[in-house]
Amino acid sequence: MNWQRFLRYNPLPQFDIANDSALQFQVERDLKGMDSGSPKILWELPLVLKILKKQQDNGSWKYPKKKKDPREISGYAQLETFRQLGILVEKYLLNIDHPAIQKAAEFLFSCQTNEGDFRGIYLDQYSPNYTAAYLEILIKAGYIDDEHIRRGLKWLHSLRQDDGGWVVPLRTEHLRWSEVKDLNEPVQPRREKVSSYMVTGVVLRVFAAHPEYNRDPHILHAGELLASRIFKADNYTDRKAPDYWTRISFPFWFTDILSTLDSLSRLGFPSDQQNIIEGIDWFAKQQKADGSWSLHLLRGGGDTNHKYWISLVICRMLDRFAKFC
Repeated sequence: MNWQRFLRYNPLPQFDIANDSALQFQVERDLKGMDSGSPKILWELPLVLKILKKQQDNGSWKYPKKKKDPREISGYAQLETFRQLGILVEKYLLNIDHPAIQKAAEFLFSCQTNEGDFRGIYLDQYSPNYTAAYLEILIKAGYIDDEHIRRGLKWLHSLRQDDGGWVVPLRTEHLRWSEVKDLNEPVQPRREKVSSYMVTGVVLRVFAAHPEYNRDPHILHAGELLASRIFKADNYTDRKAPDYWTRISFPFWFTDILSTLDSLSRLGFPSDQQNIIEGIDWFAKQQKADGSWSLHLLRGGGDTNHKYWISLVICRMLDRFAKFC
């Protein structure tokens, strides 16, 4: 338990009161070193079956809010599919062996452009952040060697700014939404513009999750860039304020301090780097005497054990950093 040296209190007792067999499975496997058996025992849990019941025939999940523009309808079907996959893959450990995951992957791959990206949230514009998010969850589901994944990662790699990070190209032109709707082609990147930490953090997650890319020098440079931005304001209007760093979600969505440290720990960054020390110390200061954390949590989805899932991810992140000491 070398990773507990980063903390003031033992975080493990908090999990004992959580009535969630999927959570307990991962706590026992990842934090207690126990043999939890096959994750397939989680695939028949009531909440999993409830989610799968709403899957559409084409493999997608329907976005709950109505959209009028066909381009938005397609984009938000991708977004809702990503959201549901996040729960199924991250919490219940469904993977490429499950037919529902295969159908969802087929749907997302059918939405991929010839260039390798996914569009729709910003209408016909490039979206490196959402492209990366979709690819990340598919990689975690086991789609590591799929040619769609490699094409998407190649596209993301090619879209880096001169400083090594990423930005939504649309944001560098300061266009109104009404002007965006009239565009027939994606705004091309202006490489000389500074990158966005929010976008860079999301993109970095997909490369950190892939075993062939998480030691790429270009990706490690992007990790250094992101680390240097911890707790600082973004360069663009989206989630610009520094306090967005401490608005935490799981499964991961936007960039926050937990998703950032999680990626940096997967990339093999040392815990004694100054910016990382600052992030880890922040979590230590937010810990309560019972071992849990007092945090601003987002996107719980009605899960009463949401705070315990966050605690699990914090502990796993610290465990990775401890192994590189």
